Amino acid sequence: MGTGLVIRSLAGFFDVADAGVVRRCRARGVFRKRGVRVLVGDRVQYEPVGQAEGVITEVLPRRTELVRPPVANVDHALLVFSVATPAFQPHLLDRALVAVSAAGLAATIALTKCDLAPDEEVLRLAAPYVAAGYPVLRTAAPLGIGIDAVRQAISGRMTVFVGPSGAGKSSLGNALSPDLGLKMGEVSEKIGRGRHTTRHVELFHLGGQTYVVDAPGFSQLELDLAPRALRDYFPEFHDFAQRCAYRGCEHADEASCAVRDAVARGEIPNERYTSYLELLRELREKEAARY
Repeated sequence: MGTGLVIRSLAGFFDVADAGVVRRCRARGVFRKRGVRVLVGDRVQYEPVGQAEGVITEVLPRRTELVRPPVANVDHALLVFSVATPAFQPHLLDRALVAVSAAGLAATIALTKCDLAPDEEVLRLAAPYVAAGYPVLRTAAPLGIGIDAVRQAISGRMTVFVGPSGAGKSSLGNALSPDLGLKMGEVSEKIGRGRHTTRHVELFHLGGQTYVVDAPGFSQLELDLAPRALRDYFPEFHDFAQRCAYRGCEHADEASCAVRDAVARGEIPNERYTSYLELLRELREKEAARY
């Protein structure tokens, strides 16, 4: 019996790393009957079979779990968004921040391609997130700008890289480790050809306790929380919400809402509040569809 880390999942097989040895394993058939899924990032117990194979016999308790991408025990998300080519996508970033925070992950924002936009524009894009308390790193991978800050942010953590296509994840990965960038690029090519867009998940070891998960299929990142809980994932609302007239205020159309008043005064960025309303509407519709 051995204990290892699932570093790759593809087509029903799981690569399990244990003391520098990687075995290709299948999960026990009884897992399906019990509704147990094996995810990349899981710590598992396995029975060795021959020199290079095995059977996973138990999935150890998880700290965290994401549904899309399907990965366990990640404690940090690096949200990789470009400021140009493609254009910055604030609503998608806001959605990702909610999703990873609801899953119990710390979040760091990496703005890429900062050499392609004026400094004042990059600062403008970053400002709402800095004000909300998120770490925001400005990077330009080909020039080596911000790479040390990214390396420090992910050090000692299991980090999931998430971001839209073309945002520069592969370039950022390559600046951290050529092997990482190459593998991320290979996954991106497969996505471009329509293969394994959400099924291929892989964990990369960057030394010590530092691991990175590439997350294809990011656009399908799901929100699974009650509409009323959404307000808790917009940190800039918290201080103002204490002054709302109603304890259960959802900051949408209630009277005497201190959050809406703060938006009107410019103390909460209007674009962040607009994202909040769009996400709230989506969650309300999702909840109504259940009944």
